[in-house]
Amino acid sequence: MKNYNIAVLPGDGIGPDVVKEGLKVLQALADADASFQFDSTTFEWNSDFYLKHKRMMPEEGLDTLKNYDAILFGAVGDPRVPEHIPIWELIMPIRKYFKQYVNLRPIKKLPGVNSPLKVDGNIDFYVFRENAEGEYSNSGGRLYQQTNEELAIQNTVITRQGVERLSRYAFDYAEKHNIGEVVNATKSNAIIHSMGLWDEVVKETASEYEEIKVVDVYIDALAAHLVQRPESFDVIVASNLFGDILSDLGAALVGGLGLSPSGNLNPEREFPSMFEPVHGSAPDISGKNIANPIAQIWSGALMLEHLGREDLAGIVMRSIEDVIEAGSVLTPDLGGTAHTDEVGDAIVQAVHKRM
Repeated sequence: MKNYNIAVLPGDGIGPDVVKEGLKVLQALADADASFQFDSTTFEWNSDFYLKHKRMMPEEGLDTLKNYDAILFGAVGDPRVPEHIPIWELIMPIRKYFKQYVNLRPIKKLPGVNSPLKVDGNIDFYVFRENAEGEYSNSGGRLYQQTNEELAIQNTVITRQGVERLSRYAFDYAEKHNIGEVVNATKSNAIIHSMGLWDEVVKETASEYEEIKVVDVYIDALAAHLVQRPESFDVIVASNLFGDILSDLGAALVGGLGLSPSGNLNPEREFPSMFEPVHGSAPDISGKNIANPIAQIWSGALMLEHLGREDLAGIVMRSIEDVIEAGSVLTPDLGGTAHTDEVGDAIVQAVHKRM
């Protein structure tokens, strides 16, 4: 038996509400299975903390977090704080310092959830998004501000190591699950330098996997294909920006951001990985107890899988499906009238039935 130490960052808005339900489900697993136990420590590093201290986390914050087995993250964002501050002073430092270079985003249509598309097959694919460099690099600047000649430069940083380690993780996943094709999201016909290197390294990595075919698809065409035939995709490997956009598009195809989890992974386990829903803090519904907690609970399942408890992750996913298929306890975004905590309670009950 291993006792896991989980750092919890609820954040802002609906973050604390959905995190509460995620922890509730984890506790249900621990209550039913003595081989899985955990301790959680909550850190109130959010916009209120920023307004009081002029920083999103303490100076020693990263040193504190690195001692944990995993990080469960809610959402950040508050109208009182400029939007870029929570991202660049909390989320990005964690992702980059802890070398969480794989952003894993499952796109799966769950039974009982209607897609806005008429799809014959099953929508079930993964976006493997580069998470530590790319377009989201703090490299650039502005000149001649507040003049007619003002200009801004934002540099994209693509490295051979960054592309190789992400694509290798994606190809390893495809090989493990007997997937014969990986789609490479690119735009190297127009972005010739950074995307040119990206394509080269993806192809070099693919050459080591004889049973897997790599298919280059330009990002604009790929967005169209995801709408036209989403059931034909299994694995997509993409840069930071492209992966962000494609996974949000995918989320819209399978029920919305309330059903969209993610994992920020350090595959070598040198540092803790972080698990969070894709949605934001949604200040417009904060405090109303109507936020969908499923993305957060599903993110917890991704954490369990990363920690080596695929068995428990499977129970969580089947319990989520049980509740959605029953259709009687759903939040408004899924056409129901249930509250956030009621959905959490229903999933806990489903977990107990399956344990």
